[in-house]
Amino acid sequence: MSKSLLKSTSLVSAMTMISRLLGFVRDMLAAQIYGVGPAVDAFYIAFKIPNFMRTLFAEGSFSQAFVPVLSEYRQQRTADEVKTFISHVSGGLGFALLLISILGEIITPIIILISAPGLEPYRFQLAIDMLRVTFPYLMLISLTAFSGAILNSYGSFSVPSFTPALLNICLIAAALFFSHFFHVPVEAQAWGVLVAGVVQLVFQLPFLYRKGFLVLPRINWKDPGVRKVLRLMIPAIFGASVIQISLLLNTIFASFLKVGSVTWLYYSDRLAYFPLGVFGVAIATVVLPHLSRKHADQNPEQFKRSLEWGVKMNLLLGMPATVVLAVFSGPIITALFQYGKFNPYDVIMTQESVIAYAIGLQAFMLVKLLSSGFYARQDIKAPVKYSLITLIFNMILNGVLIIPLAHAGLALATSLASWTNVFLLMGGLYRRGIYIFSKTWIRFLMQIIPANLAILAYLCWQPRSLQTWFAMSAHIRGIHLVVILSVASIIYVTVLILLGYRMKDITGQR
Repeated sequence: MSKSLLKSTSLVSAMTMISRLLGFVRDMLAAQIYGVGPAVDAFYIAFKIPNFMRTLFAEGSFSQAFVPVLSEYRQQRTADEVKTFISHVSGGLGFALLLISILGEIITPIIILISAPGLEPYRFQLAIDMLRVTFPYLMLISLTAFSGAILNSYGSFSVPSFTPALLNICLIAAALFFSHFFHVPVEAQAWGVLVAGVVQLVFQLPFLYRKGFLVLPRINWKDPGVRKVLRLMIPAIFGASVIQISLLLNTIFASFLKVGSVTWLYYSDRLAYFPLGVFGVAIATVVLPHLSRKHADQNPEQFKRSLEWGVKMNLLLGMPATVVLAVFSGPIITALFQYGKFNPYDVIMTQESVIAYAIGLQAFMLVKLLSSGFYARQDIKAPVKYSLITLIFNMILNGVLIIPLAHAGLALATSLASWTNVFLLMGGLYRRGIYIFSKTWIRFLMQIIPANLAILAYLCWQPRSLQTWFAMSAHIRGIHLVVILSVASIIYVTVLILLGYRMKDITGQR
């Protein structure tokens, strides 16, 4: 069981790693070509809104509601009934997304006013113009996420996890080859986003066809399966996406701060969410269909074991990533982004918010997984309640921390609120008997804590002065960074092995 989960998670992580590395190439080019300024702030606002709504509706609430119901249909219905269910869901989803896209184009100024009320007229108008280009991406990428959810439920993880790489490829091409055609160069990125939405959706369709699930969409709101998905989805819109709501709140608050704050937070998000995407989302993506099947099979012991495996994997991979970002973020930002128009001041500002996000990195990863423990059981109320508490706390912290810490205070507020969500979710799972800590935890912690302390000691011994890194040439920075992070990884694995950690501790083999 755990060996199968590990294999699937490794595959998703590998595909996601490709996408994230391309994403860093994209961001490095963007930093060099566009730098930090009013127009760049406007683009990231225009990109964040459909991206946020995609996470809210498609990859967040929809997937959390759709995958458990699809798993239930697989176990209890015929293949034809499953296809009919998929047809009705795709019809309803497509129709709703079309209406939302049309409405979004009409009320674009209102959306920008709500999302970034602190923008002056120049950034405000640019954000409106670019949002009108990027907003249809919501419909395209949501349908892509729907296709990916079907493939994931049937064990095909590689295609959906590679698909995001196509967005990065399109944006890289836009930056390199089309920016000079625009009066405001960064507008090329907005058109790159729209093209990427089409490319990503078309890319997945042959694989759906091969699985036999490329069916004609039909609207049938009376279908019991569709009604069940909607009943689960509506509250899950909030519960599954509290981190994304927090990030959107950060953008709203940051729009009142100095020019560049939105962009500094964007690059901080990108760094902090690299391990979240490669490890945290990969684990949650694989575990949710597995948990849903175990719940449908009425196998509570396997459900608990799978959830515990996910929590341990999150800590095993997330803790060293937290240490690296908290201690070594300055050199990483310098090596990746400090070229062209991205200056040393931008590095320092971005570092501040990366460190703040690093505090919550492990929490971001755990929230994804622990929420799956509820959604796989089609229990929506508890995570929604916890998310509401978390969001209120986040808003209070935003108001308090933005004054002394500016944009870094917004990142810190998100981190602290996410830890609150983790404790609430874990407590809820424990009280329901869904998750109980086994005796293996003491040994596990005695292995990973010293291993992470070893990484911390090594990184503190390395040169971390930004002036030292600023003085290096680009290729020397890259070599230094790769060597240092590679040695840190070797130290981590070596200490784990010396303390008795073995592959059987991950796979459950005896």
